[in-house]
Amino acid sequence: MTLEAFLEWESRQEARYEFDGFEPVAMTGASAAHAAIQFNLSGVLFNRLRGHRCRGFGEGLKIQVAGRVRYPDAFIVCTPIPPGSTLVHDPVVVFEILSPSTADTDRFEKNWEYRATPSIQHYVMLEQSRAAATVFSRAGEDWVGHLVASDGEIGLPELGISLPMTELYEGVAIAPRSVGDIGDV
Repeated sequence: MTLEAFLEWESRQEARYEFDGFEPVAMTGASAAHAAIQFNLSGVLFNRLRGHRCRGFGEGLKIQVAGRVRYPDAFIVCTPIPPGSTLVHDPVVVFEILSPSTADTDRFEKNWEYRATPSIQHYVMLEQSRAAATVFSRAGEDWVGHLVASDGEIGLPELGISLPMTELYEGVAIAPRSVGDIGDV
């Protein structure tokens, strides 16, 4: 299936689908932890970006990256989006909340796609099983990853904001850790 055929087909569907470059991929439901983190993320982005030229969006809009179409859990864009638009071409920060069923796709395929999209400066993967994040950022021609612990902040210096992990995970019930688990990152 081509990208154009997918976009035309998807516009007629009730359910949401991503396009992996070859075929539609159905989007599944989320856990309570996923929904809580996403809700917190939306609130934090709204508060941090109030009055800023950039805006945060949730999973309702899709982005086009590397010839594929994705519905990230949230993203930031710094260019105007026409009111009727459903597809964004130039996000600057993309957030995915990792789920057991999507973690491999998020860590590898989407990581490559987001790195291949010049507008994206940061890709943030938020864990559900612990208050932790992996943040990939552009550093010239390189794509550098950093781990952010539960008491840290996700810095987005190009935007002049940071996102405290305590706010992203506020009220989120994290499953108890087993003896012998590695501590927070």
